[in-house]
Amino acid sequence: MYFVYILYSEKCNRYYVGFSADVEVRLNRHNKGIVPATRNCIPYKLCAFKPFETEAGARKEELRIKKQKSRIYIESLIAGNWPNYPK
Repeated sequence: MYFVYILYSEKCNRYYVGFSADVEVRLNRHNKGIVPATRNCIPYKLCAFKPFETEAGARKEELRIKKQKSRIYIESLIAGNWPNYPK
């Protein structure tokens, strides 16, 4: 099982979208400054996540969200409007 997750940094007022097989371990890596892309904005909190059966499905969803380039869209996902595709 893989997950697409959305993190939020209050310090930078920024969202981060990623995927992982273990969301808690990944969140800890972000907050320890191990992930270069998020190092400057720690701490992060987990806002939402969605499970996928395959790594390919999770990667596809992560890229779909990132291509939107929309804070409003990410906030709508967090509010519970995450579509049920791709599977």
